Amino acid sequence: MSPRSDTAVALLALRCLDLTSLKDDDSDTSIETLAARARTPHGAPAALCVYPRFIGAARRALQAAGLPQVRLATVVNFPRGEASPSDVAREIDAAVAAGADEIDVVFPWRALLAGDAAAGSRLVAASRRACDAADRTVLLKVILESGELREPHRIVEAGRIAVEQGADFLKTSTGKVAVNATPEAVGAMLQVIREHGGQVGLKVAGGLTGLAEVKTYLALAAEVCGEAWLTPRRLRFGASGLLGVLVSVLDGDAPAAGTPASY
Repeated sequence: MSPRSDTAVALLALRCLDLTSLKDDDSDTSIETLAARARTPHGAPAALCVYPRFIGAARRALQAAGLPQVRLATVVNFPRGEASPSDVAREIDAAVAAGADEIDVVFPWRALLAGDAAAGSRLVAASRRACDAADRTVLLKVILESGELREPHRIVEAGRIAVEQGADFLKTSTGKVAVNATPEAVGAMLQVIREHGGQVGLKVAGGLTGLAEVKTYLALAAEVCGEAWLTPRRLRFGASGLLGVLVSVLDGDAPAAGTPASY
């Protein structure tokens, strides 16, 4: 990646941010506060990511904040990735009916580790069909839970299955396990994305709090896919604690260290 100033990096990351809250104590009020934070002097994030039960509150709050362009993402089969394809399809149907624009579905990584690769194919295919049943474009992001798959060849295997069955994005993590996004895992996912001509996006999620991490992942993605690929259509950062860091940089303040993301 060609050299970018901290300001340029922060601005790009803000445009590619999925501002996230997936906490047990989330409420309509806390989600409304999250949506209000999405309005910054430097622009808005790509999406808000919330639990399905908060889609309505998030949509109303975004409208009230004058941010109708911010997409709404939600999670299904979350966080364990053990629901049946039919149950996941019903989750997606309900989420899309409530107003979700993007679905982040957890890949059945435990089944893959147990030798059942077909489980992942069935689940992602069912998710793709459910997204396609909508009368509008619904993006499908598949959470590989790369920290649990651990080995690069396992991450590549899961990624290939997801892409072959219609994933629009590969995503690292739920943020609910001990190991989340790592450069090694992202490198494995970018290998799959390169194999498919860069037509699939990447979402780096789980524990992102600082500008240095963002720079690392931008450099990896640019090296594999080119700088023109670094847009919200292909690249996302899923985080709860990153927004303040980015705004601090863009405001001209000293970059903050960030606070641990809480999902």
